[in-house]
Amino acid sequence: MISSRNIGVVAAAATLLAAAPLSAIFQGWTWLIESIIAVAVVAGVAALTRLARAPLWGQVLGMLAGLMFALTWLFPSGKELLAIVPTPGTLAYFNDLLAGSMQDMRSYGVEVPDTDPLLFIAVLGVGGVAVLVDVLAVGLRRPALAGLPMLAIYSVPVAVYVDSVPATPFVVGAAGYLWLLVTDNVDRVRRFGRRFTGDGRDVDVWEPSPLASAGRRLAVVGVALAVVLPLAVPGMTGGLLDSLSRGPGNGTGNGAGSGGTSGRIDLFASLAGQLNQSQVADLVKVTTSEPDPFYLRYAVADELRPSGFQARSPSGRPVNRDLPDPAERAGRGVRQTSYRATVEVTKSLSMSLMPVYAEPTRTENLNGNWLYDSNQQVVFSNRENSRGRKYSFDYIRSTFTPAALRAAPSLPTDHPVRRQMTATPGPVPEVEELVKALVQGKRTDYDRVLAIYQHFSADNGFKYRLSTESGSSGQDIVNFLTNKVGYCQQYAAAMAWLVRSAGIPARVAFGFTNGSNRDGDTFTLTNLNLHAWTEVYFDGAGWVPFDATPAYGVPGSTRSAWAPDTDAPEPSTPGSGVTDTPTGPEASAGPAGPDNADRDIDDGLALGGTTPNEQPPVWPWWAGGLLALLALLAVPAVLRMALRRRRGGRAVSATMVPAGVDEAGEPGMRPVVIGADANQARADAHAAWAELLDTLVDFRVRVDPTETPRATADRLVRDALDDDSAAVGAARLLGRAEERARYARDPLTGERLLPALRAVRTALTARADRRTRLLAAVLPPSVLLRWRTAMADRSGRMVALTGRARYRLLRWNPRRLLADRAAR
Repeated sequence: MISSRNIGVVAAAATLLAAAPLSAIFQGWTWLIESIIAVAVVAGVAALTRLARAPLWGQVLGMLAGLMFALTWLFPSGKELLAIVPTPGTLAYFNDLLAGSMQDMRSYGVEVPDTDPLLFIAVLGVGGVAVLVDVLAVGLRRPALAGLPMLAIYSVPVAVYVDSVPATPFVVGAAGYLWLLVTDNVDRVRRFGRRFTGDGRDVDVWEPSPLASAGRRLAVVGVALAVVLPLAVPGMTGGLLDSLSRGPGNGTGNGAGSGGTSGRIDLFASLAGQLNQSQVADLVKVTTSEPDPFYLRYAVADELRPSGFQARSPSGRPVNRDLPDPAERAGRGVRQTSYRATVEVTKSLSMSLMPVYAEPTRTENLNGNWLYDSNQQVVFSNRENSRGRKYSFDYIRSTFTPAALRAAPSLPTDHPVRRQMTATPGPVPEVEELVKALVQGKRTDYDRVLAIYQHFSADNGFKYRLSTESGSSGQDIVNFLTNKVGYCQQYAAAMAWLVRSAGIPARVAFGFTNGSNRDGDTFTLTNLNLHAWTEVYFDGAGWVPFDATPAYGVPGSTRSAWAPDTDAPEPSTPGSGVTDTPTGPEASAGPAGPDNADRDIDDGLALGGTTPNEQPPVWPWWAGGLLALLALLAVPAVLRMALRRRRGGRAVSATMVPAGVDEAGEPGMRPVVIGADANQARADAHAAWAELLDTLVDFRVRVDPTETPRATADRLVRDALDDDSAAVGAARLLGRAEERARYARDPLTGERLLPALRAVRTALTARADRRTRLLAAVLPPSVLLRWRTAMADRSGRMVALTGRARYRLLRWNPRRLLADRAAR
């Protein structure tokens, strides 16, 4: 029973250690505190069921019930009974939390905030693994198999954390698993018999086993290899959207620099997660010779599925070789200008994609591991990431006139670009009707695209708001077109879907706006400058950008002559080809000004604005927690002081009566104690002796309960009070008083026991070191010993009570009843 109890505790601790990799996902540590509570409840219920000798299925049911009670207490719905008993309303609330966790997974990138749905699914997972580990390690005595559910926890951050999962949590989890294996094997050896070396001789008790030493060395080497080997193999470290998020994917490279994929990335979830971050982080610093550059881009989503737009796996040629010349496919009316840019990526941005302006022609400081996909116009790598890199490149900026785009012919139906980039999962009636109404009477592709683009204007009721549900599926688009409230993700995906429904190739591009932090020709871009827009393909012009998101909601937004600001009160300089939104104080005033007009719309969600959200002060919570901790630590000392005062509060006095004439002929007096006085004297002696024993425990003086009071007093005098005559007499007095109270007919009276206690305590205090004195005052060992003894007594009584109950229940066992009937 004791061994099972020990293994159960180690199994619970190993489960919590195996959950260490979850720290790479969450911003805070709330998940750990709640997981500890859930695992502790599961382990406690498992110990109680084993104490009651319940079968394995009974232990499993008990642990599952305990986990349910813990979840009910941690995530209350307000409909529980006694705060921990779940009801049908609680189960419905749990179902809502599970559904909300799926939405939060799509909305947030790592590291995720402490939302109730995500915390619920994390605690539920850790608690469920705790149940499996306990069953395998304790119930079935197969601790090696317990590594499978532990590995399931570790696979979660590996799947969602695009950057390499830190090695430290893996080492912590591996240490927990090895601890569980060692504990089980030690228990098996103890039950089997003597240890054996393997070379024909036994092992002495004090001698370390050579086999155990070899096993420990192999375990350390195995963990070290598991940590170091992935770091040494190229391509095994992942990479934005490592700091953003990687969705489920199957990216595989094509081979030595001729192609490959960067893995499928949930760009929309990454974008939503970063825009919802409460902290602003510098991601990119770009210096360009272009006076008014367009958006710095890094990825496109060009595959439309029922779940929405997805990133197609790119492939291409090394960027350090000759890149395609955009002038070769430029048609009439397309103006192309060459510029040069230098990009410096901070350590806060780590992804397998490299931010560049569209149509780069030459790169510097990028090796052959970085490839360029001319179709998607993205730079990617299968082996490296962008973190901390600085590189330069030449690029072409193409601008278009409305007349040139209007003159562009429609692509043939069998054209590969049209066939691939107009594909939709299926007709959506609401979208089809809207597109049909918008493009009615439009003769050219550009006019159709412009009509769809102008539909997303404030005059039609569209508003920018960041706090909306993310998604680009058909139903998400219908909801956005109905509610007309969203941010760049919905605007870009909705326009691309509508344009595709009109039979024109379109896709969604991702990158950075120019932001509001500009110093000359250098732009500092943060996570709040991440953006999505639509790109439409025109024959002879290529991919042309259209940003349907309201300019007032995007700091550093750029508008053009072919896609003007539909919400502007009057057109701005149409002849320049490109016009930016106003840069005065009324638009975007940098870090000190409102970076986004939506901050006033979005229920106070300030992401880099002038005034952050008014958060309640945190210091009262810290102060309250500190006071509660101090009060908790002061409980033993307070109890010790109260007990000392109760024992020494009585004034011990003697009743003196004449005793005749003594040997000197003088009248004498003798103490006489009768009735209640004798009982009081015994009680006072016992209280003084108990206080003396507690004092000895507090000052780490050995107490032997088998000694008589006089022997204890003599040992105390000999070992601790040999130099203090007052304390020696006080100790002997206390021993004599307790001895008389125990064994004599008349107890000792008339002696001042309280001053004797003070004298002994003073002598022990002077003799003890500083640490012993501090513990005796703040955390008295006698109080802790009394608590341990009381817990052991209660546990023993509970075991005895459980045994008697089990014995009575066995009397009604069907087997026993049938056997008794057969015997008759």
